[in-house]
Amino acid sequence: MKTADYLSYIVHEIHTTIVATVDDEGLPVTAAIDMMDCDNDSLYFLTAKGKGFYDRLSKRQFLAFTAMKGEDTMSRVAVSIRGKVRELGSDRIPVLFAKNPYMREIYPTAESMRALTVFQIYEGTGEWFDLSKKPIERASFSFGGAEKNPEGYFIREACIGCGSCAVVCPQSCIVTDSVPHVIQEEHCLHCGNCMAVCPVGAIERR
Repeated sequence: MKTADYLSYIVHEIHTTIVATVDDEGLPVTAAIDMMDCDNDSLYFLTAKGKGFYDRLSKRQFLAFTAMKGEDTMSRVAVSIRGKVRELGSDRIPVLFAKNPYMREIYPTAESMRALTVFQIYEGTGEWFDLSKKPIERASFSFGGAEKNPEGYFIREACIGCGSCAVVCPQSCIVTDSVPHVIQEEHCLHCGNCMAVCPVGAIERR
């Protein structure tokens, strides 16, 4: 999948996300926020200017969220985003209302809509995690020019090929037909079992 596919999945398949921002005391605060539109490298949502959520966004200009879809844990897809936000004002409100008509039941008049403003998540990184696949599927992505830093576990040249890591891997995602062994990052749980048992310290977390 491309970045635009992940963003579209958030908007059209999940829609409601749990967003974390930081208050004036440096403590996290969560809120349920609908992601209402997207393009190839950004997401758009609404909030009211009288809310504490608006104040936190305006001050920090950053958020993180997780969105999930599935009936239970083993059928669930989760997408997480960390990114920068900016306020766009009211010009895009008619577009968002047209694409999300239920908003007219919440803000039914032009006067009531004056409380609203649009925010754009314009730069960030994300992670896709699909527990419905066997083995599990994960992927990372970035948008808006954000740098995607490598994460997870990696086997270095110090590997002696003993296979201890493969024995304890819950997803059997360590390939042992070469030395150093190779972790298939797209299936890794990031549990850390491999690093804990490696007798020569050849596995590192980034």
